[in-house]
Order: sequence, then structure tokens, then C-alpha cells
Amino acid sequence: MKCLEAARLAPSACNSQPWHFIVIDDTELKKRICDKIFSGIYAMNKFAKEAPVLIAVVSEKGRFLSGLGGQVRDTRYFLVDLGIACEHLVLQAQELGIGSCWMGWFDEKALKKEIRIPVNKKIDIVISLGYPAEDKFVLKNRKTLGKISSFNCYQSA
Repeated sequence: MKCLEAARLAPSACNSQPWHFIVIDDTELKKRICDKIFSGIYAMNKFAKEAPVLIAVVSEKGRFLSGLGGQVRDTRYFLVDLGIACEHLVLQAQELGIGSCWMGWFDEKALKKEIRIPVNKKIDIVISLGYPAEDKFVLKNRKTLGKISSFNCYQSA
């Protein structure tokens, strides 16, 4: 609930809050869903079957002004808003010692069918949550600050 609350409090364009979080914690439902949405070409995310909880993030319509501003700026603000809310959620999870994985590669059509999402809605993200089996942090290969930032003007590294 703390993770959902953190996501709920995230800022969004024109305060549109264009999200709906579906928590899938029923063991049998989660197993059935994972067997369907993480198979075939989506099998790279089959590890998520081990997580006790999945959260399906449904895109909702933003406010008219954020949509209009998005057209003018050629920016899909609702996706930025989803990113901010989901990052709040996974950062809160980390603070609580809960591991997470943000996934965009899954069989959306199968998931929509299993959790009765209307055809006109979109599930952009699935987040798995669970306590890690091991207490170790895996370092990731990241670019240096000098390669990803500059001051006062654009400079490529």
C-alpha cells in the first residue's frame, strides 16, 4: 500500500493523474497470467513468475490541456506521467527492501483479457515486486557523468 501511495502522490501534467494500478496478488491468477504473458517471444521476462506480486499499469486519459499541450510540444505527457508515478512506486519499494522489475515486454492482449481491461485501454507497464532471495546489489554498467551531462550548452562526449 505504501508503494501505491507513493505512486498516487506523483506529479502529473495538469494534475491529470492518467494511471490506474491493478495489483495482481492472487497466486493462481498470477500464475495463469504469467504463463500467458511471458511465453513465446515474451519469454525473456519469465523470471517474473517467481515474484509474488505483479502490478499492471493502465494508461488513462489525461486532462484536455495536457493532451493539447502534448500535441503542440509533440510530447506524450501521459507517458511521462506514468514514468514518474512508476518510478515513485519502485523507489518506495526499494526503500522497503522490496525488489522490483519494470517490464514493457509482455503479451498485452492476453493480460487485458485475464484482468478484464476494456479494449480501448492500454497497459504500458507491468512491474513485478518481491523480496529478493539474496541480499546483493548488482552493479550495472553506466556511462560516466561526463558522457551524459554538460553545463550551459549541449556538448556531446
